[in-house]
Amino acid sequence: MSGAAVAARMSRRAVAAPFEWLTERGMGASILVASISSAFGVILIAATGYISAMLRADPYIGGSGTLAFVLSFVSAILVGVAVYVAAIVTANTFATIVAGRTRRIALMRLIGASARSQRQEVARQGLLIGVIGAALGLLAGTAIAAVGIEILGRMLALEGLSFALVEPVLLVPAVVVALTTWAAAWAGSRHVLSVTPLQALGGSTPASRATLASRRGRNATAITMLAVGGILLAAGVLLGLVTPLGVLVAFAGGILSFTGLALGATLIMPPVLRLVGRWFGRSVSARLAAENALRYPERSARMAIGVVMGVTLVTMFAVAIESTKMVMTAASGGRIEPELASVLDTFSAIMMGLVGVSAVIAAVGLVNLLSIGVVQRRRELGLLRALGLSTGQVRRMVLLEAAHITIAATATGLILGVIYGWVGAQSLLGSVQVRPGEPSGPTLVWPAVPLAPIVAIVVLTAILTIVAAVVPTRLATRVAPVEALAD
Repeated sequence: MSGAAVAARMSRRAVAAPFEWLTERGMGASILVASISSAFGVILIAATGYISAMLRADPYIGGSGTLAFVLSFVSAILVGVAVYVAAIVTANTFATIVAGRTRRIALMRLIGASARSQRQEVARQGLLIGVIGAALGLLAGTAIAAVGIEILGRMLALEGLSFALVEPVLLVPAVVVALTTWAAAWAGSRHVLSVTPLQALGGSTPASRATLASRRGRNATAITMLAVGGILLAAGVLLGLVTPLGVLVAFAGGILSFTGLALGATLIMPPVLRLVGRWFGRSVSARLAAENALRYPERSARMAIGVVMGVTLVTMFAVAIESTKMVMTAASGGRIEPELASVLDTFSAIMMGLVGVSAVIAAVGLVNLLSIGVVQRRRELGLLRALGLSTGQVRRMVLLEAAHITIAATATGLILGVIYGWVGAQSLLGSVQVRPGEPSGPTLVWPAVPLAPIVAIVVLTAILTIVAAVVPTRLATRVAPVEALAD
């Protein structure tokens, strides 16, 4: 069948089944990511409002607006972090999906469709996914918040507390998630603009190292953001020795530097992947896994960046709390009050649980991208089996490739988390007097790294890698070599 005939048939199918693309691999996980983000935002806003109502009802602190402001600020930050992680995961997912659609997009170009119209189609799909996920998250989040408030009210004997759960403000996270998913789909679909009609004659091939090195504008932007972000992080620490406002400068530096990392992951991750690849031995499966991770760094970077984000966030808060204890201990002359330490431990547990939502979003992204990647590599895996690799060797290759990427991402996330956590604590508390009335100069300490959370992060990431690779490894050997090569 000619390319034009295939394209015409695909066009008729698109008209006959306009929502058939929702069954495409990766779309369900994208809806799940949007749902989690929306539900998380709704629950946080509801919880913040309920706690504020409790504070207003208290006869001693009801007149203070400081605690309510702090709660709202922390809530906004956590929702923003979850939406930020979801946006990067969604953008990477759509970029991977578009890479797998290269041949179909090229066929549409053959019959006259423009690259812009194809990109707009992907963006519309992203908007619909965002709307569906945000709506589901809004409903689920509201239901969970209602149940939680009811249980908490009975436990604390607050049944008479005046609080309206259903408020227009609950729509804010849903709208933000829908728009962010749409924007992420648009950003992830930029590859559509470079697809030519001639590519209809071949399959989809990820960008090579040479192609990525030629993207000088994007690489220069990533390096600039990393450099400026690093300078702001250092400036935040120095300013934090004078005023707690240093944390604002450090926060801007953290956002800027991590965005630069996400944008320039194809430059940063290959050296880490190359180092990790030396630990896997010289077997056929190990060498193929290491080479696959390096041959197409864009594909590896998309999978790795989600894990980097999740590990960085959890590590950051663990190190921030531990470093806070160190700063306050040093500022108070070598001893911290047990009551204050208990409050910090409780706050740390709550924050780790909340930040864990962002880590779950990143984990969903890893599983999703691994599955999509294996489906899109049917020809490659079929060729390897046709050349003599056994089913077990192919499965080991896919598992080792996932482990290769995850280990590199975990190591990177741990390093970034330690840096960000220490900078956050130091920039906020470096100038704070723990004991009022006593002279206290600037306090500067080394990063404090808690062992238990770090071990837990490594173990959970290892489990995630095994679980995430189960479906892809089964997909890798389900199709016969001849059938895969015929695609």
